[in-house]
Amino acid sequence: MKNLIIATRGSVLALWQSEHIASLLNARGVQAQLKSMKTKGDKILDTPLAKIGGKGLFTKELEESMLRGEAHIAVHSLKDVPVEFPQGLVLAAICAREDARDAMISEKYAEFGELPHGAKVGTTSLRRKMQLLSMRPDLEIISLRGNVQTRLRKLKDGEFDAIILAMAGINRLNLRAEVKHVTPFEISQMIPAMGQGALGIEAVDEPQILCAIEFLKDERAIIETTVERDFVRVLEGGCQVPIGINARLEGENIHIGAIVGLPDGSESIRQSIVAQKSQYQSVGTELARVFIEKGATIHFIKDPATTTVVASPCEVSYSGKNLASICHHP
Repeated sequence: MKNLIIATRGSVLALWQSEHIASLLNARGVQAQLKSMKTKGDKILDTPLAKIGGKGLFTKELEESMLRGEAHIAVHSLKDVPVEFPQGLVLAAICAREDARDAMISEKYAEFGELPHGAKVGTTSLRRKMQLLSMRPDLEIISLRGNVQTRLRKLKDGEFDAIILAMAGINRLNLRAEVKHVTPFEISQMIPAMGQGALGIEAVDEPQILCAIEFLKDERAIIETTVERDFVRVLEGGCQVPIGINARLEGENIHIGAIVGLPDGSESIRQSIVAQKSQYQSVGTELARVFIEKGATIHFIKDPATTTVVASPCEVSYSGKNLASICHHP
């Protein structure tokens, strides 16, 4: 296929991502052009995502454009992509991953521990809110919507002591040059969202289109994000649920950390496991089932108001057995 139309959101980060993929396609002799549009998530900026529909808010209009035949592919931040797709569309490629971590950005404070008591921290993510408050219950977490430039302006205007952004976006837009302090969290401190740092290419399910973008696939990213997306799919979580999941491929092992809890950080289930690379297509599902057995869907996802128990952290190894049977608590 010699020509492809890329559906994209109009934000600076979305355009960077789409232009990046377009340049890769052009280098392969495929002429790619962008079709920019606003999604519902771009238009409604005064309400937290969890209250207006979650991740699909950033993809629906792009998907409708492809289904109408107006575009062939769409480039997404994979963390914003739901685990189910409309008929006729597929997740056709997952590209090489950027830094998956979250980071604190501040004009005043170089380290998270330096934030004063009651500091105002901006984020709309329930996942980030949960983990921030579990570390620092004194913080005031304030909803922060809008594109990256809007968020940075509010920080510089003094509305926040710090804001939380993904390192992938910080690196792609070279934001270190625009703020005084960028401090990444360790994965163990703040477990990222599924797919964070990776680009996902959604496409019309036609052989000639899929063939044209086949070269964009990255094996490492596919392995890691398959684990993560399977975990969230089984738990049926989106923006409405505080879920963190990160898989890191190191040699023949996959190191996985996951957390599910309440938005206020008061209660959670958190586990870390090590699986073999060859088991990447099953371990995410198995880990999710362990979380279900520990009450995740009852206490945190289906009816969080009824939760009464917090599971202890769990360090396990996975080798094809039922995770619950080999889980031990410190």
